Amino acid sequence: MKNLILITMITFLGFSAQAQTKKNKNLKYTVEVNGNCEQCKKRIEKAAFGVPGVKTASWDISSHQLTVILNEEKSSTQDLNAAIAKAGHDTKEVKAKDEDYENLHSCCKYEREK
Repeated sequence: MKNLILITMITFLGFSAQAQTKKNKNLKYTVEVNGNCEQCKKRIEKAAFGVPGVKTASWDISSHQLTVILNEEKSSTQDLNAAIAKAGHDTKEVKAKDEDYENLHSCCKYEREK
């Protein structure tokens, strides 16, 4: 009987230790993204949601901060920055190609850093 209790306790402790080592793969990431208006907000958030693993995306017009929750197993922050740049918006990490920027609506064109 003592052996049965001892085996049960060891098994329970083994499962408890394994459950504690589970790593959270979600990352909260914030990056500055250039833009001006509600159209920019929709475009930036749509580009962010197009990246695999993005669970939430919210761009603030006044602060130009994009905040996302990203599953690091599915994509990286570099993937996210590249997708935003492809939509025509510069980030602190990746600058949009000139032709992508030129495709933006006139009210969405912001002053670009050289």
